[in-house]
Amino acid sequence: MTWNTFPLILEWSSDITPTVRHFAFRRADREPFQYTAGQFVNLHWERDGKRTHRSYSVANPPGQSDLVELAMAPVEGGFATGKLQGLAPGDMVEASGPYGRFVLRDDPPCRYLLVATGTGVTPYRAMLPELKTLLAAGDYRVDLLLGVREPRELLYGEEFRAMAEAHENFSFHACYSRSDPEAASAWECRGYVQSRLTDLGVSAETDIAYLCGNPGMVDEAAEFLKAAGFGVKSVRREKYLSART
Repeated sequence: MTWNTFPLILEWSSDITPTVRHFAFRRADREPFQYTAGQFVNLHWERDGKRTHRSYSVANPPGQSDLVELAMAPVEGGFATGKLQGLAPGDMVEASGPYGRFVLRDDPPCRYLLVATGTGVTPYRAMLPELKTLLAAGDYRVDLLLGVREPRELLYGEEFRAMAEAHENFSFHACYSRSDPEAASAWECRGYVQSRLTDLGVSAETDIAYLCGNPGMVDEAAEFLKAAGFGVKSVRREKYLSART
């Protein structure tokens, strides 16, 4: 396949949780990068004389800056992990995109169930301004569910909590699979994120679900929703597959 690539230059990067590093790039050619919240880019490298790439959802909302922000969960010994961790501000990488249809659509008033594990929550962070507009209309609701192993891995948790505090029709649910939160708040629970769906009174008549992250979670949640009467058009999925080498 021939890719129409463009250069990205690294502005900065930092560890935002013990397991996730956040990268902020800018197009080195100064061309605008136009995308829809929920889409992803491919980063390209040469490896053993062949072209290879990895895909990352854009983590920041469109139109607010000229940055292209990505979140990476490092994989020990991973090729792309090594490449990205080796970048310093001013270094460049080839990219292509945007790609993908995991975006908000022209849906009638509904409740969005936005379910994610780990860095699978990055598309929802990019959607926040669009969701604010929908919520202001008063006929939409959002339940955002994020599954991580423990509280310190809660990616962008403060931003989602602030959204919930500012909008009564937006709820944030943090699910911890490997630890019990100390003095847990009402928005925190122990268990896998897909299990939390059973507590939300899901309805195939009024809800539309987005599932992003670990393939096991996506498959289990999709099966639960299917059994609850959800049709194919009401369950939108994006699986994150880790390349181990």
